[in-house]
Amino acid sequence: MKRWLLALLSAAVLSGAAPTPAQEKEVMAAMNAWIQATAKQDAAALQKILHDELTYTHSSAATQTKAEVLKDVQEGRGPAGVELADTTVRIYDNAALVKAMVTVRSRNPNAPPAVPLSILHVLVKGPQGWQVVARQATRPAPPAPAR
Repeated sequence: MKRWLLALLSAAVLSGAAPTPAQEKEVMAAMNAWIQATAKQDAAALQKILHDELTYTHSSAATQTKAEVLKDVQEGRGPAGVELADTTVRIYDNAALVKAMVTVRSRNPNAPPAVPLSILHVLVKGPQGWQVVARQATRPAPPAPAR
């Protein structure tokens, strides 16, 4: 019985709590700031929103540091826009996971105009507020063929 109780308590501690409306609003405000700064190619704003230890992984598996992301933005290689859908937010103390289906609009005329992605953002709350510390993007699986 003690083992079951210990297992249940451990699961409760490790599971992320559904955020309060105020917490979710705060995290999503940081995400919206990231979206706006990305679309405007605002390196100064991104400097504040992105954590110094950022790991930014693209759907191609290429991974960038904060400095590399900022360089891309400064050279006009960042996306033209980002739209979130089907967003879920989980909070674990000072860490938040934001999972969403994302449409990334390209600035590159040789690339598709919009790419659908499934992205997990990890944010941490510190002295500068919520900052993106990690991002992992994948391409959604194609729909199953009709039978």
